[in-house]
Amino acid sequence: MGKKLYVGNLSFNTTDQELEEMFTEYGKVISATVIKDQYTNKSKGFGFVEFDQEADAKKAKDAVDGKEFNGRSLRVDEAKEQRSRGERSGGYSSNRRSRY
Repeated sequence: MGKKLYVGNLSFNTTDQELEEMFTEYGKVISATVIKDQYTNKSKGFGFVEFDQEADAKKAKDAVDGKEFNGRSLRVDEAKEQRSRGERSGGYSSNRRSRY
């Protein structure tokens, strides 16, 4: 089973292809995506890399975390499972009625 890594502190000029190339030496990369703002299409400074094998992802995490790339010190960690848009972590519930 594959494993997805979070890659933070990316240069805002980093492309999906550069991200993929950085990680291919550690194993088979299924996908590499730099996350972009939906309105401006500019990088948000982080992305995700998904590996075919969990062992390759761990090897890549250990090797790349803290490494400098495009003038930035990268932060690499296991990606957390994405919550659905309907879930909230706290605060007001989406089904609360407005008083106004």
